[in-house]
Amino acid sequence: MTKVMASGVFDILHLGHVYFLEEAKKFGNKLAVVVACDATVRKLKHEPITPEKMRLEMVKALKPVDEAYIGYEGDPYKIVAEIKPDIIAIGYDQHHDIEKIEKELSAHGLKIKVVRLPKHQDAFDLNGTRKIVGKIIEAYEFQKSIEKFEACEKKEKSGAKK
Repeated sequence: MTKVMASGVFDILHLGHVYFLEEAKKFGNKLAVVVACDATVRKLKHEPITPEKMRLEMVKALKPVDEAYIGYEGDPYKIVAEIKPDIIAIGYDQHHDIEKIEKELSAHGLKIKVVRLPKHQDAFDLNGTRKIVGKIIEAYEFQKSIEKFEACEKKEKSGAKK
């Protein structure tokens, strides 16, 4: 049996995440997923939108996932040593140096193959967290401009009735 490990933030689940996990699973029989802890997300990316336990439960519910864990703050190789994967799958957009990871794994006495997954080309525009957040911000700003316009119209109508 070949165990594959994948990791990420998974803050707002989207089709890009599903593709990533489906592709990672193709490298083995069992897929273990590490969800970044809140402290790691804050340190490396941004303030998490959803808490780590919620993100963990969402990832566990995905079809390709056989097991899921919350990662540790600090040493990322601690969880790798516990999971003992045969392969680590890295997403196309994850900023990790495969050679550096392999050297660190070796230094920790871990013989694990590291693979980078290809970019998925789909017809969906909302296949990334940043794209979804951007769309939400656009919708919010549009809604605020409509509310401002409606308030001005209402004020004009009430002034015209006098």
